[in-house]
Formats: sequence, structure tokens, C-alpha cells
Amino acid sequence: MRDLVVIEFTTLDGVMQGLGSPDEDRDGGFEHGGWAAPYGDEVQAAAAAEGLHGTTAYLFGRRTYEKMAEYWPSQPDTNLMARHLNATDKYVATRTPFELHWRQAHVLDGELADAVTDLKSHGSGTIAVLGSGVLVEGLVAHDLVDRYRLFVHPLVLGTGKRLFREANQPTRLRLEGCTPTSTGVLVLDYAVVRSH
Repeated sequence: MRDLVVIEFTTLDGVMQGLGSPDEDRDGGFEHGGWAAPYGDEVQAAAAAEGLHGTTAYLFGRRTYEKMAEYWPSQPDTNLMARHLNATDKYVATRTPFELHWRQAHVLDGELADAVTDLKSHGSGTIAVLGSGVLVEGLVAHDLVDRYRLFVHPLVLGTGKRLFREANQPTRLRLEGCTPTSTGVLVLDYAVVRSH
């Protein structure tokens, strides 16, 4: 069974909205887009690249897929992230059928819990979820997340969409790694602790 890992860049108060650019996601009047830009360094880049080795599939919500598909397919193979994303299977969880143009992208068929359980039961390696806040909320609700890799930035925004939203039960986590960067970002690796 493949592990499903949620990989997110968040602020200290859990905001994940609009990290990349000012206009990435202005839902709810969010005005702090691009907040992650000042915090990049070589340690963070190496930590992000490290996760690529075991990743054999990506899972996105529709909005995240559309944003990613606008950018990554046109990036050169000399970019390690572009090369990996473009060559790896990508699955999109959506209730509204739409046409996928990114190479090796597929719509995830059926109800979320059944479809993701089926996806996890085939193949080897890890399934990575990037962004996709609404999808992550559903995955958490169905106890489908096995690990988290969080890039926690030393910044409090006080507003914006948060990674952990409404949950129907507590989730216990075990810290498996903590790497500080030169800019104060903490790369935290957690495993979900299950009693069964």
C-alpha cells in the first residue's frame, strides 16, 4: 500500500493560501499573496527535492491542478521539479468533469475515499498532495493521510485559508524529522499515528 503524504508550505498560524504570487488566490479578499518568496534558501530547495525520489504519483484538487498545469508543462527539463512533475502520473479529484491537457494527468473516478484507497493500493512509492486545501480536508476526514511534510514559515498572517480546518476527530502525529533553514523555515516531517 502506497503512503499518501501531504506536502504544504504554511505560515506559523497555518495559512497556506496564495504562497506563490500576489494573484495566486485572492478568495475572500486575501491580500498577502506571495508571502513565501522571501524565505527560500538552499536548505529548503534541497528538502523539497529530497521528496521527489520516492514520489510515484501526485494527487491534486481541481484548482491546484489548473494552477500547476498553467506553469509546469512549459518549464524546461533542467528544472528538477518540472522534470519530475511532467513525467509522473497526476490524479485530479474533482466533482466536475473537465479536459486535462497536462501529460500523464487523469481524473480520479468515483467517490473520494474509495478512489484514493484504490490508488494507494496499487504500485509502489509515495503519492504526494501539493496545495489542494479542500481536497486535504476531505482526505483528513476519511483518514487517508499517512504523512505530512510541512514547511512552516516564521510568519503570522492572521487571515487566509488554513491547512487544518474543521476535523471530525483528533489526529495524533509522530515527529520524524525537523530541519531548520537559514531563513527560519522549519521543515517538519510527521507520520500519522493510528491505533488500529
